[in-house]
Amino acid sequence: MNLRTLAKPLINLFSHLRTLTTDSSSITPVNQSQLLRVSTVLYQQQNSPQPQLHTHLHRCQFELTHEFFLQICNKFPLSWKPVYKFFQFTETQPQFKHTSITFNKMADVMGKSRNIELLWEVVQEMGRRGLVDNQTYRIALKTLASAGELKRCVEFFHVMNGYGLGYSVERLNKVVESLCKSGLVVEAMYVVTKLRDWVRPNGCTYKWLIFGFCDVGDLVEASKVWNLMVDEGFEPGTDVVEKMMDTLFKNNRFDEGLNLFQMMRVKRIDDLGVSTYHVVIKWMCKVGKLGQARVVFDEMRQRGIRADNATMGCLVYGLLAKGRVREAYMIMEGIEKPDIDVYHGMIKGLLRWRKPSEATQVFREMIKKGCEPTMHTYVMLLQGHLGKRGRKGSDPLVNFDTIFVGGLVKAGKSLEATKYVERVMNRQLEVPRFDYNRFLHYYSNDEGVVMFEVMAKKLREVGSFDLADIFERYGEKMATRDRRRNRATESEI
Repeated sequence: MNLRTLAKPLINLFSHLRTLTTDSSSITPVNQSQLLRVSTVLYQQQNSPQPQLHTHLHRCQFELTHEFFLQICNKFPLSWKPVYKFFQFTETQPQFKHTSITFNKMADVMGKSRNIELLWEVVQEMGRRGLVDNQTYRIALKTLASAGELKRCVEFFHVMNGYGLGYSVERLNKVVESLCKSGLVVEAMYVVTKLRDWVRPNGCTYKWLIFGFCDVGDLVEASKVWNLMVDEGFEPGTDVVEKMMDTLFKNNRFDEGLNLFQMMRVKRIDDLGVSTYHVVIKWMCKVGKLGQARVVFDEMRQRGIRADNATMGCLVYGLLAKGRVREAYMIMEGIEKPDIDVYHGMIKGLLRWRKPSEATQVFREMIKKGCEPTMHTYVMLLQGHLGKRGRKGSDPLVNFDTIFVGGLVKAGKSLEATKYVERVMNRQLEVPRFDYNRFLHYYSNDEGVVMFEVMAKKLREVGSFDLADIFERYGEKMATRDRRRNRATESEI
């Protein structure tokens, strides 16, 4: 990839539906027994003739509201037939009028069940009724793009224009953003290219395309979009520059990433903020180029930019990776209000030198100072103490096999535990990396609270105080979470 002047230096499923904008107190609560009766009828009679189904639904005697319709859609998130049959029934009720929200919810079910033809009919009906909004565009275009219906993606804009929704670059950008975040950047690029004669893309359009190509690791296409963006007179924002730099570093193209950073320093120094410096410092520390990271850090300080805790955490890790433990501790102690990023940098660096006891002491300190550990904290510490694939340990009764392998079996995950059980009999057997995150998830409940408490007690009895403190704290966290849930439930009652 050739670097030119600064002007051209380079060649979780759909989003959540909007909630009702009316006050929550105006939403009529859904009668759950009525919802169950109607859902049962729809499931059992979905293949029955329409008059027969409607007769059964009339016998249910339920209150039809918009919230009720949304709840029916939630009951069948991947099955279009019951939802569409219920929609046809609601059309026979003169007192009930659909809104953009109910139509979008139904369209989402059509999309997830991959009924493209029915979805196409539904969105056209929405256009005729004037109920199409940005969410409709997102749902329809994401479904069509996922199914490879690229011509229909373009046709959708033309059809909606015929219903009075003119071509809009803001609406196009919403669609491009949604597609790129879903990994459908090639499809997004196709739509932008084919609509160019009707909708001229702007800087925001190109930004999301660059983000999308960077996310899928296609630097060549990202660079082409960058150059196209510059050719049309749009200056890449700092967020675009940071994304491109981060992707270059991630793909081990450090020289090109640093060249891009150097051009920013020469031509757009005023645009450089803490976030840009953070990207460079983070990657320099990751690959062991501590000297370069320190030079960039000093420049940032000289320009009067205060380093955030995320950047300080990267420096702490970089120092520890080089064995400069005393300097790392000095930096951490000099931070007025260290947060999870700083502590994670410290823990990760100590574990790299196989010092799990010191890492656990940092874990205790962060709790004392009111910094709540995350799931990533617990997983790092467990991997540091027990290894990524699990080590047996010195005690024959309280060790990795009895706690984690036995825990998998107890949780009903016998298949996942099989390899580790075989290793108990044959220590030379290679096993996959143990998923501590998933294991903790299995026991993030009332049963887990008791189990972690008992486990901590047994670990202390055999002298494993560090592991005992880790499990005890996680158990306390689960217990606190359950109490919060109970309080929330009691307040609702």
